[in-house]
Amino acid sequence: MEDHSEDKMKDPNPKEGIVVSFYSSRFWERLQSYLPSANSRFIVNLSKLYVRNPSSKFKREKLGLPLPLLSSSFESSKVLTETTCRVIELLDDILVQILSSLHDIQKNLQFWQSRAEGSDARKVYFMVFERGPLAFIRGTVQLLRGYASEGSSMQHLVLSAAERISERIAVLTCLQNHLAMFLAQVYIEVDRFGIALTKDSNVKSLRSFLITINALFKRLEQSYDLPQSDYPSSHVDSNRSAIILQFEELPEDLQEKSDWQDVEIKDTVNVVSSNLKRLDSYLSLLVTKYRRPRKATLHWFRYTCGAVGLSICSVWILRHSSLMGSSDIDNWIREAKESTIGFWKDHVESPILSIRDELFETFRKRHKGMMELEEVQLTATSLHRMLLAFTEQIKGYKLPENSSDQEMLEIVMARYEKELMHPIQNLMGGELARLFLIQIQKLKLDIETVMLELNQILRANEINLAVLAALPAFFMSVGLGMLVRAWIKQDKGAEGRGKVARIQRRLLLVDAEKQIMHFQICMDRGQGGDYTLPAFYGQGQEEGALQSFGLMLLTLNLLYKVVERHARETGEWSSLRQDIIDLAKPGLQTGYKLTITSRMGRMYDSLLPYSRPK
Repeated sequence: MEDHSEDKMKDPNPKEGIVVSFYSSRFWERLQSYLPSANSRFIVNLSKLYVRNPSSKFKREKLGLPLPLLSSSFESSKVLTETTCRVIELLDDILVQILSSLHDIQKNLQFWQSRAEGSDARKVYFMVFERGPLAFIRGTVQLLRGYASEGSSMQHLVLSAAERISERIAVLTCLQNHLAMFLAQVYIEVDRFGIALTKDSNVKSLRSFLITINALFKRLEQSYDLPQSDYPSSHVDSNRSAIILQFEELPEDLQEKSDWQDVEIKDTVNVVSSNLKRLDSYLSLLVTKYRRPRKATLHWFRYTCGAVGLSICSVWILRHSSLMGSSDIDNWIREAKESTIGFWKDHVESPILSIRDELFETFRKRHKGMMELEEVQLTATSLHRMLLAFTEQIKGYKLPENSSDQEMLEIVMARYEKELMHPIQNLMGGELARLFLIQIQKLKLDIETVMLELNQILRANEINLAVLAALPAFFMSVGLGMLVRAWIKQDKGAEGRGKVARIQRRLLLVDAEKQIMHFQICMDRGQGGDYTLPAFYGQGQEEGALQSFGLMLLTLNLLYKVVERHARETGEWSSLRQDIIDLAKPGLQTGYKLTITSRMGRMYDSLLPYSRPK
């Protein structure tokens, strides 16, 4: 929602539109007097109710990139004391909380950067339509006032949007950089003292490690603070203490004491845990102030239009329902039901039954088809005997049984033409009547042959027509199946199964590679070569390297989470997990890391552009 502490937008031309400006100003003054300001004690106390607890929320999150101490040294330690387990649990809380906060900040930062890259019209749309109903009313009133007074209200909205967006980008970028540095420093220290943390005998190293971790919190406190421009001078004393970053220090006598026991270690762990909670509270309040608008706020106008449209549809349906004495809806439902049943019978049930009947009838009545073929064969045999007898009578000698029907038919036709010269005489006492009977037999054979072929063609066409009638239902089934498949296999961010999810996973690998290269560039400028991480942090010129290393850890943590399920399915998880852990190792040289990223992009199925065929 809109921040009420934002300065009121002034009329670009105060000499005109005096009446509209006067009444609109009075209206907003009266309305704002009933609403609590963003700096009021009520809002601050309300925000405290949503302060995150590291020991509860982050424990339920999905485990990501493991601590560098959880390696062979940790696995080789068979017995861990309660104090050591608490230290390891504390380190896990720090890593999970900082990574989660960084991810939240990064998502908000990406949102504001996308708005900053938009056009002026997109900025005006954001100021008017994506900040809630109150901002919509104020923006609309300002635009109307600008048009009435012929002022430059549009340009004023663009400038206000640019100022608002740039302020949030600056604050979130500052938070991201310092948290990334803090994460890198903690990760380097954990890697440096990993072996000591898993050995109960090395209490001195454990003491030095805990003092260093708490000192990193104090260094984070001194590195940045909330910009004072967000709080008027009248509210600094009353509200600033609720959001200022201030950590608890270890007592001097505890730091000077060299022989620590379990009690001192537990007290130090409690102090560090308390500082972690304070950091979480600080980030909760600050990120909430500069976060992107909520989804309901961004799309409130669409939701409102949808609600209005739904209300209009509801009223229209109510008017045509039986509740208002109308039978329109009942008639429409009955017609839709009849249409659906008709479509089912005409395009689904009947074609399928027809295809089934035709196919099974073909096999069931195959013998009947064979009998029809035998009848045609019987007619052909009878015709052959008639031709053979007539030809033998004409020729006066016996012909072989395998004589051609065509040759005998030529003899018959020649005799037929001769008999037709005296039709009446030959009909009474010649062979013309017998020739007519032979012609009728020949015609019968031709008709039966054609009917047999036509029967086969009709049967084939019946099946084709039935399949054609079932095509609409088939295409509807295929479309419905594709929709269901797309819904089941829809992309859920980078964890999905589709092409978009694969691209996002590859982009995470690209981002990690960029951070590795940027880290090495910063190291080359500072030391001129490969690096030994535990020795460099704390130097001012290496802040860029620390930020790159922390952002690389964030990217690897996201990559670790999104590829785990896919890699387990393909059996690649063991190798891929070790590669990700190797990329996060502070002491591994850049050349080796770039070799690993290149291999990951080529070899692992979950990181390929397309899935390999099975």
